[in-house]
Amino acid sequence: MKLYDVIPAERPVTPLLDSLDTPAALRAMTQAQLLQVADELRAYLLYSVGRSGGHFGAGLGVVELTVALHQALETPHDRLVWDVGHQAYPHKILTGRREAMPSIRQYAGLAAFPRRAESSYDTFGVGHSSTSISAALGMALASATSGEKRRVCAVIGDGALTAGMAFEALAHAGHVDANMLVVLNDNEMSISENVGGIASYLAGILSSKPYLAFREEGKRVLSHLPGALELARRTEEHMKGMVSPATLFEEMGFNYIGPLDGHDLPNLIQTLRNIRDLDGPQFLHVKTCKGRGFLPAEADPIGYHAITKLEKNGEVSSSKPVAPVKKKPKYCNVFGEWLCDMAAVDQRLIGITPAMREGSDLIRFSKEYPDRYYDVAIAEQHAVTLAAGMACEAMKPVVAIYSTFLQRGYDQLIHDVAVQELDVTFAIDRAGLVGEDGPTHHGSMDLSYLRCVPGMVILAPADEAECRAMLSAAYHYPGPAAVRYPRGSGPGVTIPAHLEPMAIGKAELRRESGAEPGKRVALLAFGSLNGPAVEVADSLDATHLNMRSVKPLDRDAILAAAADHDLLVTLEENVVAGGAGSGVNELLAAEGVQVATLNLGLPDAFVEHGKPGELLAECGLDATGIEASIHARLA
Repeated sequence: MKLYDVIPAERPVTPLLDSLDTPAALRAMTQAQLLQVADELRAYLLYSVGRSGGHFGAGLGVVELTVALHQALETPHDRLVWDVGHQAYPHKILTGRREAMPSIRQYAGLAAFPRRAESSYDTFGVGHSSTSISAALGMALASATSGEKRRVCAVIGDGALTAGMAFEALAHAGHVDANMLVVLNDNEMSISENVGGIASYLAGILSSKPYLAFREEGKRVLSHLPGALELARRTEEHMKGMVSPATLFEEMGFNYIGPLDGHDLPNLIQTLRNIRDLDGPQFLHVKTCKGRGFLPAEADPIGYHAITKLEKNGEVSSSKPVAPVKKKPKYCNVFGEWLCDMAAVDQRLIGITPAMREGSDLIRFSKEYPDRYYDVAIAEQHAVTLAAGMACEAMKPVVAIYSTFLQRGYDQLIHDVAVQELDVTFAIDRAGLVGEDGPTHHGSMDLSYLRCVPGMVILAPADEAECRAMLSAAYHYPGPAAVRYPRGSGPGVTIPAHLEPMAIGKAELRRESGAEPGKRVALLAFGSLNGPAVEVADSLDATHLNMRSVKPLDRDAILAAAADHDLLVTLEENVVAGGAGSGVNELLAAEGVQVATLNLGLPDAFVEHGKPGELLAECGLDATGIEASIHARLA
C-alpha cells in the first residue's frame, strides 16, 4: 500500500478502478487485482476529496473493508447498510459515482451521505448515527417474511455503537435470531487492544467452516447430555473472552468473530465468504486505522475527520483548530468562551455534550473544568436526562447540542425536563440551514418542536453580542431555556466581556418606517434573518423589529406594530409550519387583532445540500427573495 503525505494534485492513474462500472466486476478479479483496486481507490479518494472537501479520515480507513464487502456480497440485491455515512465515500466511488465525486456536498451535486434516491446501492438513507443495525434488521425480517433469499449487512463504527439505539437493535436481532451480519468498524480501540497475530489467527479459526461445523455438531451431540451443552457454551465463551470481547455479543445472541485486521484484504474477503451464508445473527469485529494511507490523517484522526478543498500549494486544511488568526469568532466560539466565563463565577455549572466537543467548542472548557465536563458519546437521549438528574440536585447543567441532534432527545426534553420544570439550559448549535451536509443536518424545525413545549423559553440572537447575553439569560432562567444560533460566524459585532443577561421577551426596534399609511410594512425578524432584514427595511422604508425572543413573544411590540402598520412580515430560518411566525399569528388571533400578515421561512420540504447562501436564495430568504415576496403580497 502506498503512503501519502500530501493530497495528489493531479488525478491519479487508476486503470482497474476506471474499469469498474459496478461492484459486480470485483467478484471476477484475482487477489492481486483486488489489492490493486484498493490502492487505486485510496488514491482516487484522496484526490477527489481534495477537490471537493468533505469527510475524509473515515473513508480512508474502510477502503479494504468496502472492497471486501462488495466482493463477498451480491450488492445491490444483498443489502449493505452504512451507518452515519462518513465512511461511505469509497462505497460511492465503487457504485457508479466515481466521476461525480468532485461534486459531493456541493449544490446540485452528490449528497454527503448515502441516499436511496441517488443509487440502488444506497439501501438506507442516513445522516445521524446508530441507525444501521435497526434498519438492516428490518430488511432482514422483511426478506424472511416475503421468502426473498437475501443477505443483509450493517456496518457500524465503534463511536456509533455508543448509542442506545444500536444496542436496542442488537438485543432485538438476537432475540428474533435474524439472518444478518453486523460489521463493527473499530478505529479507536474502544473495545479491544490492537489486532495481533494471535487475534487474527483466532478470527480465522472462529470463522472457518471446519470450526463452525465442529461447533454445530458438538451442540447436537451434547444436547442429549444433561447440563453438558450449557457447560460447553460457557467454556467456549470464557476461552473466547480471554482474547476478544466475544462474551458481550454472544450473550446478546450473536456469533462473534474477531477482532480482524480491517486492512488485510485477503483475510477480510475469506472471512466474509465464510460467514455470509450462516444462519442467525453474525457479528464481525474489524480493527481499522482512521485516515489509513495518508500520514497526516493517521497521526491526527480527529483533526482530519473532514477537510476543506485542496489549497494551491497542494496541502489541505483539516478540521483541527489552527493557530489563532484575527477573524470573526463563530457562534460556537462565543458559546465556548461564555461557558468558561460563567463556570468561573458559578461552581454549579456543568457542561454536557453528546460527542460534539470540537463542533460545539467545549475544548477549552473540557481542559479547564474536567470535573464538570461530561461527553456522553453519541447518546443524545441520555445527555438530556443526565442533565435533568443533575438539575434535581441543584446543579446548573448546560447541554451543548446541535439542532437536529436534539430531535433525538425530544421525549426526554418534554418528559424529563419540561414536565418537571427543571433548570436546564440548551445551547442549540447549527440552527437553520447548515450547508453541505444537507437535509439530515439542517436545523430547520427546532423552533416548531420547542415552541409547543409548556414552560420553555426560546431565544434567537441576531449577532454575537446578543448570543452571549442570551446565554446568560437562559442560564439564569429557573426552568428549561434554549438559545438557538446558526453555524459559522455572525456580523462581527463587539462582544462584551461581562455576563449581564438580556431581558427575556423584549424586542428591539432597529428601524421605524416613514412610509405613508396604506404602505407601512413591519419586519418582525427572528435570529439570523435580521441580517437581510436590514437591507429590506432600508429598501422598502419599513419598520424593523429584532424580535430576540421566540417564546415568550413581546406582546406589546407585536400589538403596537399591528396597530401602526398595514402588513406584518415575520422572518425566520425555520420551517413556517409551527414556527415563530405561527406564534405571532396565534397572539394576534387571541387578541382579536386583524392585520395582514406574511410568514416567511423555510418551505414545507426538505432543503437539499449546498452553501447556506445558495440555499437561502433558493428558499427566498435572502434580501432579494424577501423583498420580492413582500412586493408580491402588496400587489
